[in-house]
Amino acid sequence: MDIAITGSTGLVGRRLVDELRTDGHRVVRVVRPGSTKVAGETIVWDIEAGTIDAAGFEGLDAVVHLAGEGIAEKRWTEEQRRRILDSRVDGTTLLCEALAGLDQPPGLLLSGSAVGLYGETGDRVTDETGPAGDDFPATVVLAWEAATAPAEAAGIRVVHLRTGVVLSADGGALAKQLLPFKLGLGGRAGPGTQYLSWVHIDDEIGAIIHLLASPEAAEVSGPANLTAPEPVTNSDFTKALGAALHRPTTILPMIGPRLLYGRDLADSLLLTSQRVVPGVLESAGYTFEHPEIRPALVDLVG
Repeated sequence: MDIAITGSTGLVGRRLVDELRTDGHRVVRVVRPGSTKVAGETIVWDIEAGTIDAAGFEGLDAVVHLAGEGIAEKRWTEEQRRRILDSRVDGTTLLCEALAGLDQPPGLLLSGSAVGLYGETGDRVTDETGPAGDDFPATVVLAWEAATAPAEAAGIRVVHLRTGVVLSADGGALAKQLLPFKLGLGGRAGPGTQYLSWVHIDDEIGAIIHLLASPEAAEVSGPANLTAPEPVTNSDFTKALGAALHRPTTILPMIGPRLLYGRDLADSLLLTSQRVVPGVLESAGYTFEHPEIRPALVDLVG
């Protein structure tokens, strides 16, 4: 397949490019003007200027759209909230309007999304039919997904990759937790009963490739949850990570994360409960390599 990828220098994008090229696919990376971080074929876009080299997408088989401001990189000031929203909505709109105007558009767009759409689910098991929440992450994801409308109207099959917390020792939430846990300072947050919807980096990549290339997924459109089939409570995750590192765990006072990240971001990351399951992926025949948290963490950091 001939595939274009945005966000190809991020945690997921880097691995996806490597895996696709290893499998023999042609990968074209969508980059910002003047980018020197990538090698190989590129398409240039400038979200701020509203420009994109649309001709580079002509005749491609698929696009994987992963670009967007990191939601947990900085405190949620009003300016940062705007950056998070605009980077997703403006970038997706620019891309989808360009694809819609092509003579030979790609037949498939896998567009980044997140389980943040569901908001607080408590202990309720939630698949792709679950309702949207009403907090900041849910508002962002609703607008993000709606921005693919031009591509859908042009007949492009669109799948929204509603990703959970991607676990990798090379970056993201898990990498940030490793040092305190190795020092014996890691612990559960709040009551510990809140659910975490997670996915091993291998399955994040595997699921995307399955949706791209598997005949079993050829009819999938709309939302697809990219999460492991067994979400876990914060308490169980804490115990599993401590066991994988052979370290004791404790209780994490929320005052530290709130001072570091601000109350809104810290509480959203650590206290919101989301018990999300991958109904569409499993119906489309995807088999998880790492369905359970304890062996998944041992594989990553043990």
